[in-house]
Amino acid sequence: MRQLNTQDADFDSQLTELLAFETVNDADLLTTVDDIIAQVRHQGDSVVLALTQQFDQHPATTMQELELPKEALAEAFEQLDDTVKTALSTAAARVQSFHERQVQDSWQYEDALGNRLGQKITPLDRVGIYVPGGLASYPSSVLMNAIPAKVAGVSDVIMVVPAPNGVLNPLVLAAAHLARVDRVFTIGGAQAVAALAYGTETIPAVDKITGPGNKYVAAAKRAVFGQVGIDMIAGPSEVLVYAEGQAQDRADWLAMDLLSQAEHDRIAQAIFVTTSREQLDAVAAEIEKALSELPKADIARDSLQNRGALILVKDRAEGMAVINRVAPEHLELSVDEPDALLANIRHAGAIFMGRHTPEAIGDYCAGPNHVLPTSGTARFSSPLGVYDFQKKSSIIYCSEAGSKPLAETADILAQREDLEAHARSARYRYQ
Repeated sequence: MRQLNTQDADFDSQLTELLAFETVNDADLLTTVDDIIAQVRHQGDSVVLALTQQFDQHPATTMQELELPKEALAEAFEQLDDTVKTALSTAAARVQSFHERQVQDSWQYEDALGNRLGQKITPLDRVGIYVPGGLASYPSSVLMNAIPAKVAGVSDVIMVVPAPNGVLNPLVLAAAHLARVDRVFTIGGAQAVAALAYGTETIPAVDKITGPGNKYVAAAKRAVFGQVGIDMIAGPSEVLVYAEGQAQDRADWLAMDLLSQAEHDRIAQAIFVTTSREQLDAVAAEIEKALSELPKADIARDSLQNRGALILVKDRAEGMAVINRVAPEHLELSVDEPDALLANIRHAGAIFMGRHTPEAIGDYCAGPNHVLPTSGTARFSSPLGVYDFQKKSSIIYCSEAGSKPLAETADILAQREDLEAHARSARYRYQ
């Protein structure tokens, strides 16, 4: 795991190299995905079925076999161990409670001229959520995508999830039941994204697609954007942990918080930033110790070697500058008074405050969404939320008297833009 120091002459270039990552720019990948999308768009069900059989070795012989009945979702929930059932229900309730506070309402006001202006908030009609399957099965992703959509008022939530060899994690189905998903199809990859975007004989077209997936899914989402909305092009998971070498810090906690992201993927990114050389060395030692016993140690080690870093900064100001430069998906502030740092942080997907708030809690049950901007996009993006499943229409009503001064203004400006029909359209209202 590389070590960086802000006092080194080449620190800036080293950090730039560390953060460099292209999600879906491989030419061969894009060509493959474009071909799959074209096939699904023009041949529908037959291609989706064939590709699902080919890539997932799914035993289904008809499209109907790829859709799960709602009874199967309810049964999966009821058959859970009571402890797991309670944990999943608790997570769902907390996600619901948090996102209910994000609901936006329509509004209007009347201006001094007697004109009425406002905004109408309307939920999307139908959305598709992509849930990873196979090696990675994430019931938490079901909750984080479907619950905000339902809170927003979306009437039709379509879930796609790959089921290699026809096998699905029952927790994923149970989560779909709790989140009130309307239809579930056991398909994945670029073909699932294309089916959601354009529709097939069996799968209805949606208005927006959300949820994480592999590079084929990410490339497909980018390709269909414009035909449908998307949440984001998600890259590998990231965490930045910041600490200051205080006596209350536990190096084993900090190390495990870094490893909790590194075990996700060989290209996940875990970065530790500290003002203390002693703490940096202690965390490095704890990481090596933990790697000797973690089940996914090989994945975590590759992640740390490929994209991880321990960064020594001179003081808190430099630490904040590094954080904002990285714009991490997850940011942990392992300090005594994290609120004192909050005003200085401009770019982060989710901020975990204090030593007793590990990122892992946010992944499952804190309440805020775990679908977050990655690869530095927290500079301009936000977590997935209810607002992603609502759209806004402007409301403009002009009274006869109130129309005249506005029409005169519009007439003048339209003439300056050399748009005569615009000018006359406005002029007719006041002459």
